[in-house]
Amino acid sequence: MAGGEGTRLRPLTSNLPKPMMTLANRPMMEHIVRLLKDHGFEDIVVTVAFMANVIRTYFGDGSEFGVRMVYATEESPLGTAGSVRNAMDELDERFLVISGDVLTDIDLSAIVRFHEDKGALATIGLKAMENPLDFGIVITHEDGSIERFLEKPTWGQVFSDTINTGIYVLEPEIFDFIPEGRPVDFSGEVFPALLEAKKPLYGYVADGYWEDVGTLEAYVTAHHDVLDGKVEIDVPGFRLAEGVWLGEGAEVDPGARVDGPVVIGDYCRVDSGAHLAQYTVLGSNVRVGADAYLERAVVHDNVYLGPAVRLRGCVVGRSSDLRRGARCEEGVVLGEECFVGEHAVINPNVKVYPFKTVEGNAIINSSIVWESRGARNLFGRLGVSGLANVDVTPELAVRVAMAFGTTLKKGATVTCSRDSSRAARALKRAVMVGLNATGVNVADLELATIPVTRFEVRTFRSQAGMTVRLSPDDSQSVIIRFLDSSGIDITETMQRKVERLFYREDFRRVLASEMGDIGFPARALEHYTNALMTSVDGEAIKAAGFKVVLDYAYGSASFVMPNVLAKLGADVLAVNPYASTAGVATFDRWAAATRVGDLVRASGAHLGAVFDPDGEHVLFVDDSGHALSDDDALFVLLSLVCQTQEHPRVAVPVAVSRCVEDMVARNGAELVWTKLSTAHLMEVANTQRVTFAASQEGGYMFPAFLPAYDAAATFVHVLHMLAATGLRMSKIAATVPRVHVAHETVLTPWEQKGMVMRTLVERNKDRELVLVDGVKILHEDGWALVLPDPEEQITHVWAEAGTDNEARSLAQEYARRIRQLMR
Repeated sequence: MAGGEGTRLRPLTSNLPKPMMTLANRPMMEHIVRLLKDHGFEDIVVTVAFMANVIRTYFGDGSEFGVRMVYATEESPLGTAGSVRNAMDELDERFLVISGDVLTDIDLSAIVRFHEDKGALATIGLKAMENPLDFGIVITHEDGSIERFLEKPTWGQVFSDTINTGIYVLEPEIFDFIPEGRPVDFSGEVFPALLEAKKPLYGYVADGYWEDVGTLEAYVTAHHDVLDGKVEIDVPGFRLAEGVWLGEGAEVDPGARVDGPVVIGDYCRVDSGAHLAQYTVLGSNVRVGADAYLERAVVHDNVYLGPAVRLRGCVVGRSSDLRRGARCEEGVVLGEECFVGEHAVINPNVKVYPFKTVEGNAIINSSIVWESRGARNLFGRLGVSGLANVDVTPELAVRVAMAFGTTLKKGATVTCSRDSSRAARALKRAVMVGLNATGVNVADLELATIPVTRFEVRTFRSQAGMTVRLSPDDSQSVIIRFLDSSGIDITETMQRKVERLFYREDFRRVLASEMGDIGFPARALEHYTNALMTSVDGEAIKAAGFKVVLDYAYGSASFVMPNVLAKLGADVLAVNPYASTAGVATFDRWAAATRVGDLVRASGAHLGAVFDPDGEHVLFVDDSGHALSDDDALFVLLSLVCQTQEHPRVAVPVAVSRCVEDMVARNGAELVWTKLSTAHLMEVANTQRVTFAASQEGGYMFPAFLPAYDAAATFVHVLHMLAATGLRMSKIAATVPRVHVAHETVLTPWEQKGMVMRTLVERNKDRELVLVDGVKILHEDGWALVLPDPEEQITHVWAEAGTDNEARSLAQEYARRIRQLMR
């Protein structure tokens, strides 16, 4: 009997029939099939109704389980007896009826022997229960013959504690008592009719374990009983110690702690510091992050649990994603594919239905059934990002590439590249598949820096670009970046267009003959190098005879810089001059800068630099071996630009120090404020005749060559400007003024962000405001910038003043005002 919906088990059964709910990493019905086979039942008829295809697909014809299985489908509810009558064509001899959605190890052979001994027409399997109120009670005579039935009795009617387990042994003559064409139940109609007709109807009180698993509480309790050995079922996995089962391919770090009884499914990974306490069950392919704590938790397949996650007495549905510090308390149930943000707390007995999002830092006290903030934004600050193979899967990469390809004309060309990581290589292949499926051609640069990819798009008639790389902040995460025909990041408007197509799945699907092609551009690096050399005075750089120390950070810049520096005649000491994913994963740019500084001093070099692995950002070390902060480097480069260019036009984010503004004014240059987003900075650099643009994170642009971050181009232009001025970088760095900027964050619900910004503008209308990005309020001795975060429920506050204490006080004052507004 496998037609149950399991409504009391929702949200776990919202998209899954109850018999397919896993118990100890196997569907409940599989445990029943194995029990039947153990007792000699090899011909099985399955009555199905709700989501029948899920059951058919899993079990097939039963050959994988050593039995023969056929299916009888209920088009409309027929009741317990009616559904058996629906399958009567297969039931022409004595047969046993059993629910496919219970947990039991009852001796079925003993019930059959009892049935034969008594010569019964029907025998009901009975079980003594401590609390029989939720079940039908069966009262029997001493010989086992049934006296009467009580359906869902009160305590005043409890004359027996033996309940109907739904296990029946029946003769084919039973069909004479089951009317056709309408719903019929065994307990309410068929068995009372047998009693009235004085037919041999018996009850067998069975030993062994039986649990209906009808509620979420019973589901958790059933797992406890399995792990305690109260029920004899086959738990998949290798039994390492008393009460600890380990699945195939599972990895448990030696620094993790496991206190049995615990089940760890196939291909799970448990990181160092994690603690799996008693009665924890992990499905297959579950990732448990460092310092996570799980106790009495049932976690279904393909779940990601980030570092420091806390689960107690809860159930997590398959393919859910819980980020750092998330907490689920007693009785919490998450449906499938739920997302729980960092440090969110889900309080006891809350049910979260499938596909819902719980934002970071949220505290949830009531169930989330229909409500949702909607899907998380597809695009982040740099593109589509997330944990490789958790958030950003090959399936997602194909779909997002199809969405992007749909925005382009059929026959267009997209230049693609990647870094050296396996994750990027696999996902780039998926990206190319998605583009080809929409009739878009791919020019595959394979392994290349982001600037080389941008240059190829910009100069060789590609209509767009896509590149896949590891995240600079997390070696387990990847970023898919999107470039327009100018080689710069696509605009926010285009991002929204791609998002709409992605969520609607409104993709262009072309005929087989119109599928896109894949080509491999020749001499891309040579073209890039030649163009870069024409943008500077190469002879002047050669004449200066620079000696430099460069750390390539194990990235793809190691393929670019040797070609460039060979044309400049520089004496180069290279560090980490090869691509290595393992090296990138553990690379620390400031530790590397210290090492480069030591080498600069030891070798008497003119300059040192640390490139980021993707070739976009660069950290400078001056000739004294001093590593410049990103703020100091911005000031130094701006000083060189002002000394080598007439009336330059400079673009910087609105959050940079006022010292930059003062320098621009002193040198007769023009300042253009931009948003903090990289895409907007590139857009301004590309369209507003900008000479030099810079971020606050070591990203610099020389738009005459490429209106995007480019570490190689920046380094070459710095050599060009040092050669032109004859200055040492240390001399310029000595003039850098002290910057006093403080930063605060304020927890801000999404629905209140707009109110906060509107009220700040209204209350500061008498002050001078800069409204390029957020609200920048100018004070006599500084400024404060209030900016909502586009991805998290926080608002950023930056402030600059004459001293560190004054800047901190100003930032804290605006943070306090924001908190007051939300009360």
